[in-house]
Parts: sequence; C-alpha cells; structure tokens
Amino acid sequence: MRILIVSDSHGNNKYLVETLQRVNNIDLMIHLGDYGGSEEYVKSIAPCPIEMIAGNNDQYKGLPYDKVIQIGDYKVYLTHGHRYGVYFGTRSIKKAAKTRQADIVMFGHTHVPVIDMKDSVWAINPGSISLPRQRERIPTFMIMDIDNNGEAHFTLNYCK
Repeated sequence: MRILIVSDSHGNNKYLVETLQRVNNIDLMIHLGDYGGSEEYVKSIAPCPIEMIAGNNDQYKGLPYDKVIQIGDYKVYLTHGHRYGVYFGTRSIKKAAKTRQADIVMFGHTHVPVIDMKDSVWAINPGSISLPRQRERIPTFMIMDIDNNGEAHFTLNYCK
C-alpha cells in the first residue's frame, strides 16, 4: 500500500498537481489541512480515496479538525497540529495520539517536515507542499509505503 501525505497547500496547488503527475500507484492521499479554500479542487484531482482534515485556516468548511483512521495494521491520528504546540516539539501531539490508542500521528501546521519515530507513537509531518519554512525552502511531501510484511516506511520527497 502506498500513501501520499501532504499539508499546507494554502490554495497554491501547483506542486500538488505536479506531485500527483509524478507519483504513481497511490492507494490513498492524506491532506492535513490549510487548503486555502481549494478543498473541493483537491478532492477533484485526487486519483484515489482521500482523507482530509481542517487546519487552522479552514474554519467553517465542514471538515473535521482531527480523525483516526486505520492504515494496514496502524491506527493513525490525523490532525493539523495547531492545537498541540508543534512548533515546540512533538511531545504534546504524541500524548494526544496515545489517548486515542494511535500508533502514528500525522500533522502539518509548521511547514517543516518531521519524521520522529522515537517512542511508542511516531510523529509524521510532510512539511508544506507550497510554502515551506525549512532551511532549503523547497516544498515537500511524504510517501508512506506498507511493505509485504505490513511494516510502514516513510520517505520525505522534495517537489523540485
């Protein structure tokens, strides 16, 4: 199983479109919020089922702010992250995931990618697909692959 994970497109979907053209065989797409009003467009271009949650800039869009989904053997907590102080680390958001019995928490908000696989809960942030804030300032996304043994593997990818 192959999952595309993106966040923080803020209405600038150029790199999202390019990513969807470049990445093949996606079984699921996850968008972790802050669509900039383009959530219907994002749904329309997804070549597979899509899970979406609202970010801090997506008020009144009718999307949930968080949800728990099952991906293979993993229980995954999806949230934008703005309610958990994610600029200061993953401790609080991992605690929230544990209360939901999740193995993985996926979040956005910081526009900086994170793969934190320490402890009993993994924290995954794909960065921003349009407005990156990490040092290189290159838009990013992640791919989650579930291998034949059911193990998850995460790859950070750059749009340029």
